[in-house]
Order: sequence, then structure tokens, then C-alpha cells
Amino acid sequence: MKHFQEALKKNLPILVDTTLRDGEQTAGVVFSNQEKLRIGKMLNNLGIHQIEAGVPVMGGDEKEYIKELVSYNLPASIMAWNRVNIEDIKHSLDCCVDAVAISVSTSDIHINHKLQTSREWVLEKMARAVEFAKNHDLYISVNAEDASRSDMDFLIKFAQQARSAGADRLRFCDTIGVLEPFKTYDIISELIDKTGMDIEMHTHNDFGMATANALAGLKAGARFVGVTVNGLGERAGNAALEEVAMALKYLFGVDLKVNTRDFRNLCEYVAHASGRQLYPSKPIVGTNTFAHESGIHADGVLKHPPTYEVYSPDEVGLERQIVIGKYSGSKAIKMKFVEYGIDLSDEEAADLRDAVRNMTVDLKRSLFDKEIMYIYEDYLYEKKKVLAKEE
Repeated sequence: MKHFQEALKKNLPILVDTTLRDGEQTAGVVFSNQEKLRIGKMLNNLGIHQIEAGVPVMGGDEKEYIKELVSYNLPASIMAWNRVNIEDIKHSLDCCVDAVAISVSTSDIHINHKLQTSREWVLEKMARAVEFAKNHDLYISVNAEDASRSDMDFLIKFAQQARSAGADRLRFCDTIGVLEPFKTYDIISELIDKTGMDIEMHTHNDFGMATANALAGLKAGARFVGVTVNGLGERAGNAALEEVAMALKYLFGVDLKVNTRDFRNLCEYVAHASGRQLYPSKPIVGTNTFAHESGIHADGVLKHPPTYEVYSPDEVGLERQIVIGKYSGSKAIKMKFVEYGIDLSDEEAADLRDAVRNMTVDLKRSLFDKEIMYIYEDYLYEKKKVLAKEE
């Protein structure tokens, strides 16, 4: 758990990747054991601090895979997820993980309707589970499920009791994604002020604000942030690893020293393994992130990339693309033909621009390289015909 311990010492935000647990809980997603081991290794090589590997009490393949991942002795901390059940934790101990997440609901709607029990039962079961785990020298995250809809006084009491029992941090779960960044900041500030507890943000994307809420929590003083590759997770998903890491670096000035150049490869692999398409406009890693079609944009980025790019595409494993389409200008077309080894005159570029626009309207899309060359060949042919007539 070298990555985890070093981040703790440096007082940096700590990435807790739960692709292999919450990510696999995405409806319809199942990773094979080999895929899970590969993803675990890729996350470790990226520099992730803690990997939530799965749920050992499920037994069978799940338990065997977690044991094998732990046997690699990776620098990342390996965490297992558990209910507030000592038998669950015993299964985690069998896997030799160095950390456990112990999860229980804290909102009255969950306590009354899902658990059909009482607040007192929640506190008692949580404390017993934490004490058992602490007696076995495990790092402990106590997960407050549905924390965002919990009574604040009870949540504070829950966190204080967890800390007294030996918990190292509280995972604040916006389980159904009902927070917004301003409220998140206020809640986390109050929670830290009244408990002194290290907080992990675990946010869901039901209203499209998982990454924003995660960052708001960090801004308020949370130390840890739960993420998944591509934002996989229950329903609309979780805060995306690649979004959180790059936002911290470029919007907050916090460089976690993760190997961002591997983002595209990791995201493509997880997309394939999960059967979920990596759509072109996906922030950070989508193929359109560095694709420029508009004449004004293409001209600007070719003259000076920072005019329309916050960071270089190779920083996340992508390449810049000048897309030729309806809004492409003459300069973009000239630059595109340089890729083909052809130096167009201004007149030729202007003529081709008009032909390109006509074809893109007919096809209702931008053009492939071959189609651009067909237009060029047709243009040369017509030009020769005109010259022949003049002679």
C-alpha cells in the first residue's frame, strides 16, 4: 500500500477507485476474473492510491480473484467491501486485504424501509463490526449509505461513534445523487468541523453532478474521493476517475502525479470489458475532445494550441484531429492536405472548401480522408477539362 501511505503523508487528495466493485454493479456489467486482474494492474500502474476490489463474502470466483490481486503485492492499497457483519469481514480477512469498507445505511428512509430496524441498531452493529476489524489491524472506511439524505445530527453521531470504535475515515455516500455542489460544500464543512473525521466523497451521477459534488467535497476539506473508470456505477454512475484527476490538476492546481497518459488506454479497455461504449464526446478521453472542425477553432488551435485546448492531447493518450466538415475553413483544409503531402494554393483551398461544404450537407456528417481525396481528384479532373477547353 505504498501509493496510499505516500499520499497520506503528503496530505494530497486520495483516489479510491471502485470500478471493480461499484463499477461492476452497473446494471448488465460483469467482468471476468482476468479482466478484473488486468484492470487492477492498470489502475495500480496509473498510480491509484486505493483500489476497492470487490465483495469477498460473495465467495467463489470473486474471492479467488481478490486473493490473487492481493498476492501481486501492488503499491496500491487493496480494499474489500462489507456489510456491518462480522462474517463478511472474516471473508475479507481470508483474502488478506489491507483495508475494509464497512457499509450501512444512515438515512431514516433506508433504516425504516430497507433495513426495517432502528438508528440504535445501526450504531450498535456498526461499532461491533469496526471494533472487530480494528482488532485485526485493518484500515477501516465506514460507509454511511444515503448520507446525503440522513439527519445531520444522527450522521454526526454515527461518525463520532465510528471514530471511537476505531474507524479511520467516513465514506459520505450521495447514494442516489441528490446533492448539488453548494449544498455538498456546506454539509462536508459541517461534518468535518463537528467530527474531525477524514471524509471520503462517494458521489453518484443521477443529476449529472457526480464529479462536481466530489470536487466540492474536496474543496470543503474531504481527503478522499471515490471514482470509477468512465464513471461506471449504479444507475447513472459515479464520479469519473479521469474527470476528477484532470479537474484537480487543471482547475484546482493539485497534481496527484497519476500517469494520465494511460487514461485513454485504460478507459478503452474498461469500455470494452463492460460492454459500454466510450462515446466520442466523453469528457477527457472521448475522441472528439481534441477534434476541431470549425474554421475559427481549427485556425486558432493550429496557430497556438492553448487557444482552444487546456492541455495537450497526448497528456491523456489522445491526438489532435482537424476534422473536415461543414464548418471547416480554407486554412483547415490546407493543413489537412499537408498531412497528405499536398501543398494547396489559397485558391484551391477555397474551391475545395465549397465542395466540402456541399458534400457534408448531403451526407449530414463530416468527411473521411478518402472522401476528401475523392473531392480533390474530381476537382483536378474538372480543372483539367477547363484548361483543355481554353487551349
